[in-house]
Amino acid sequence: MIPIPRLALVGRPNVGKSTLFNRICGRRKAITDGRPGSTRDRNYAQASWQGAAFELVDTGGLLLGSDDPLLGPATVQAERAIDEADRVVFVVDARAGLLPDDSAIAGRLHKKGKQVVVAVNKAEDAESAEAEFAALGFSDLVATSAEHGLGVGDLLDRALEGLPRVELEESKPTLRIALVGRPNVGKSSLLNQLLGEERALVSPIPGTTRDTVDSVLERDGERYLFVDTAGIRRQRLLQDNVDHVSVIQARKAIERCDVAILLLDPIDGMREMDATIAGYVQEAGRAVVLAVNKWDLAVAGRLKTKAFEESVRDELKFLAHAPIVWVSAKTGRGAKGLLAAAHRVGQSFRQRVTTGQLNRVLGRAAQAYAPKAAKGGKPVTILYGAQIGTAPPTFLISLNQPVDLHFSYKRYLENQIRKEFGFGGSPIRLKVRARAH
Repeated sequence: MIPIPRLALVGRPNVGKSTLFNRICGRRKAITDGRPGSTRDRNYAQASWQGAAFELVDTGGLLLGSDDPLLGPATVQAERAIDEADRVVFVVDARAGLLPDDSAIAGRLHKKGKQVVVAVNKAEDAESAEAEFAALGFSDLVATSAEHGLGVGDLLDRALEGLPRVELEESKPTLRIALVGRPNVGKSSLLNQLLGEERALVSPIPGTTRDTVDSVLERDGERYLFVDTAGIRRQRLLQDNVDHVSVIQARKAIERCDVAILLLDPIDGMREMDATIAGYVQEAGRAVVLAVNKWDLAVAGRLKTKAFEESVRDELKFLAHAPIVWVSAKTGRGAKGLLAAAHRVGQSFRQRVTTGQLNRVLGRAAQAYAPKAAKGGKPVTILYGAQIGTAPPTFLISLNQPVDLHFSYKRYLENQIRKEFGFGGSPIRLKVRARAH
């Protein structure tokens, strides 16, 4: 099988790499902002041009020799993207003109011997914008405006020329998994442990991850798409616009995943924000696994498994169906079990039961406890039920009266369905309607 060609976008900060990434992907995936350092990790997306598939990698701005604790590692991430790329798209800024940092990056690319296409960005108003950047020593220069979409097609033609042509696969990853949680609970470290490589930037500084970073993992014949997200914080703790966008993207990642792995920190203990994030997952109707990270440190600090589990169950009563897995992103302990748990709840998320099976359970439930209406004292009868959807499993209950069921009776029916069919880790939705007369 021919591997999909990989293009890496590199350049100094604030030249428009993420805007170009979003333009090529056709969606707002990378965060764009007017300040240097908005992108810190390598951000991957599969795209196609003229029917040919390729993988595009957005990187943090290259600041060679930076002492910044975040921009320095981001430069390391960019270097790795260059090393693994089939071709490099070197983005420069026509408005700013040729700067010493551009020349320094060009020197590094020449030294690595990579094939390079220079995207002279923000060139909508510049005449002969390429001429100034010919001094960088690359023969392929294309004037572009990522913001307005000008020249992007020509850029892709040049960047993909001569690379193997691979038809875009229509098949989607088996399971989409979002890693969510408060800042600094170990999401990026866990992602790196699962992937076996340093793809997401790891730092003890809260808020290091700002983009959602998609990574594909194939294991035991299954394919998983992992989304590492920015830590979700309270509104009053959001320091700037990029942080606000990060939280919005994290919540969007929850909405588009099948399974959310909610990371908890036993060292800090359960916090109110853990329950808030769990509520986001519940509201989105996603399956969930609760991953207690840093358990190696917790054991060393003599924390007891049973005591912390009771704390988790007490704070997250509405996720009683979610399995708890004990992991250490640092050592890798529990990582295999976590993936297995995510796979199981992903199956529950798409599980389907027959109408006959469901109605036998509903019949026994109604015989043991008579249905109770949300309002009024009229007797209510369950006529039949049917599963009308998956992801999440959704059931329609037909009644003899135009009323809703009492919330406590809905919870009772949900418990009976879980008792019979499992659905571990997956939410269940019950809808009620009256028989048409």
